[in-house]
Amino acid sequence: MGHAGAAAAAVRYLGSAPAPGPVEALPRPELRCVREDERAPVDQTEFRRVLGSFATGVTVITAPAAEASASPAGFACQSFSSLSLDPPLVCFMVGRTSTTWPRIARAGVFCVNVLGAGQGALCRAFAVSGADKFAGVPYDTAPVSGSPRLTGAAAWIDCTIHAVHTGGDHLIVVGRVNALGAAERGDPLIFHRGRFARLGGD
Repeated sequence: MGHAGAAAAAVRYLGSAPAPGPVEALPRPELRCVREDERAPVDQTEFRRVLGSFATGVTVITAPAAEASASPAGFACQSFSSLSLDPPLVCFMVGRTSTTWPRIARAGVFCVNVLGAGQGALCRAFAVSGADKFAGVPYDTAPVSGSPRLTGAAAWIDCTIHAVHTGGDHLIVVGRVNALGAAERGDPLIFHRGRFARLGGD
């Protein structure tokens, strides 16, 4: 019997088989919150070392100035991820002590700039605290939020803040995607074990 014959036989069998009964739901797992005084027995240095084995892309999160006299806001962020397809959601994590985050929160919108392989210096510039991070940096504005869209980025994702959740010493910021785009060519900037890397090499 060929593939077509086997497929036809399977269809005939399934058509004549009795309808299956209701599927019994599995019991829900027991969930609990970790108490504030409960600490995992993991050394922070070892935690960083091991988690550094997970390669990530690198982004710069930007937002327009919340006041007319202020400058745009932005910071380098590797803790970024897609979250949901319907509705389209992404998320990034930011430290609770960040001085840039309150400015992004006031704006209510942000743009994720996925950095390209040659933008390591740009990432370092946006990782510095207290400096004018946009000095000499070419950009235009994202179409919906007006957030800075950095020239040469591998991709951009224009978002409205959808929700903010607590996560230890960080905040988990969920954004609803309003517009996005990507360059047709070019590799992303990769961060792995404490340094920048490229696809297919070190």
